[in-house]
Amino acid sequence: MRGELKGDCHVHTDWSDGGDSLAAMIGAAAEAGHDYVVITDHSPRLKIARGLSAERLREQLSMIGEINESLAGTGFRVLTGIETDILPDGSLDQDPSLLAQLDIVVGSVHSEMRMEKAAMTKRMVTALANPHLDILGHCTGRKLPVRTDASHGAGRMRPPSNFDANAVFEAALRYDKAIEINSRPDRLDPPSAMLLKASRVEGLRFAIDSDAHATAQLDWLSNGCERAEKAGITPDRVVNAWPAERLLAWAAEH
Repeated sequence: MRGELKGDCHVHTDWSDGGDSLAAMIGAAAEAGHDYVVITDHSPRLKIARGLSAERLREQLSMIGEINESLAGTGFRVLTGIETDILPDGSLDQDPSLLAQLDIVVGSVHSEMRMEKAAMTKRMVTALANPHLDILGHCTGRKLPVRTDASHGAGRMRPPSNFDANAVFEAALRYDKAIEINSRPDRLDPPSAMLLKASRVEGLRFAIDSDAHATAQLDWLSNGCERAEKAGITPDRVVNAWPAERLLAWAAEH
């Protein structure tokens, strides 16, 4: 599966809470053999992660445009994106007109993780119905006590959110959105049993993403690929195993 991936749809830079620069992350993705990388820094509500205001996001988009001009003829391109917070009412944390300009929008729950099951389900289904959202990021929000940085100890464990997975996966299928297979060792989200459940939903799409916050973390994609293979998910169901033009056409249909 790893050799089938054409790009990575969830990557952070030091514009938000990443440890490496935009140029460094782009260069590392190109050196890894990708055809494209989607830059998805955080949205403004996540202040602890220096989420991008509309003004800062516009600045980043301008810089990415200049970088793509310099990459012309190399066979590699940078796609614009964001990891936007899914707010408690299911709305997305960024100006809708700006979201409409982005190539790929990943939406994730980062707050009020312990919402009651019905409310959390409604929150996620509402987000999936939003035409601007393309990929549902780390759907349970769980954290595992795994060290991801040599300079820090293992993180604190966080249990998964409680929601109706069947309803969420059915909504993703209905609106033709993708469920992220998050490759971070401290996430590995969805959990194995839930991922297997999702794999059995005929026609449901997936995105295998690194959620990298540093250049070395781009290699984490192999974690997601291994988990996808164990769940019986084939490359044709993985949106970032597609060429960039097909990925963009799929997102534009939303």
